[in-house]
Amino acid sequence: MSKIFVVFGATGNQGGSVIDSILSDPELSRDFRIRGVTRNPDSARATNLKGKGVEMVAADLSNPTSLARALEKAHTVFLVTNFWEYLDRDVETTQGKNVANACSSTGVQHLICSTAVNVTEASQGRLTHVKHFDSKADIEQYVREKQLPATFVHTGFYMSNAFTQSIIRKQPANTYVLAIPVGNEAVLPMFDAAADTGKFVKVAIKNRPAMLGRQIFACAGYYRPSQLAQEFAEVMGKHTELVRLTEEEYKAYVIPSSFGQEAYETYLLMVDPGYYVGKGLGESLELLDEKPTSWKEFVHKNKHKFA
Repeated sequence: MSKIFVVFGATGNQGGSVIDSILSDPELSRDFRIRGVTRNPDSARATNLKGKGVEMVAADLSNPTSLARALEKAHTVFLVTNFWEYLDRDVETTQGKNVANACSSTGVQHLICSTAVNVTEASQGRLTHVKHFDSKADIEQYVREKQLPATFVHTGFYMSNAFTQSIIRKQPANTYVLAIPVGNEAVLPMFDAAADTGKFVKVAIKNRPAMLGRQIFACAGYYRPSQLAQEFAEVMGKHTELVRLTEEEYKAYVIPSSFGQEAYETYLLMVDPGYYVGKGLGESLELLDEKPTSWKEFVHKNKHKFA
C-alpha cells in the first residue's frame, strides 16, 4: 500500500514543485500517494492537481484541529510556511509549531521543512530585521527540540526576484541594469523555487536515514552579482550594467515600503555572514539525481518576462 505524503502549500511554488517531482519519479510515485494541503481546495490550481491524482484537502495552519485531519495516517510531510500572508514572525512561527505538534501526535515518520538561517544570531545581532528568515529558524529549532524525524531544506535566493522585485530593469535604450543595494562582494545562492524545490526534497526522501536531522542547501550555486549581469547579457543579447543602489534608493523602490529594512538586510546577509553562513554546497548538490536550474537557463526560459 502506498504511503501518504502530505504537501503543504500545494498550490504554491515550493509545494507545487515537490508534487511535480514526486509524480514524475517512477519510484516515488509508486511508493507515495500525495495529499495536497491548501486553504482553498476548489481553486483552479487545486482542481488541476486533482486531475493529476492528488488528494486535495483544506487546512488552516493556525487551526490545530484541521491540521490533525490533514495529517491523518501521513508518513511523510513537506512543510512550507508563508510569512508574506501576515507579515508577522510570531504568526509564522506559531503555524510551524502547530504543524510540528500535529506531526508528533499523528506519528509522522519524516517531516521535511523548508527553512532558513537565524539571521539575528548569525550576524551577532547586527541584522535584526530579517524576520522571514528568523521565523523559519524558530520553527526548525522547535522541530529539533521535539526530536521529530526531520530534514531541513534551506532554500536559496529566488531567481524569480529578478522580475518580481524588479532587480533587473529594462532601460529606454533597450539595455538593462541589475540594480541591488550591495556590490560584487555579495554572494547569492541562486535558486529556481518553482522548478527545483522538489529536486532537493527528493534527496531527503531517497536518503531518509542519512538525512534525518541534517540540512540541505537548495540552490544551483553561488553567484557574484557581476556574473549574474554578465550571464543575463549573454542570454538576452543586450548590454546589462551592474548598478549598486544606496540604501535610500533601494528602500524607496521596495513594495510594500514597510518591508524596506527587511529586504535591505537580506542583501547585507549575503555579504556578511553569508546566506548560508559560509556553508559549502557540494554535498547537497552531489546527492541530486536531477541537475538544478542554472541562472542562464532560468533567464532563457523567462526571456519574455524581461522583454
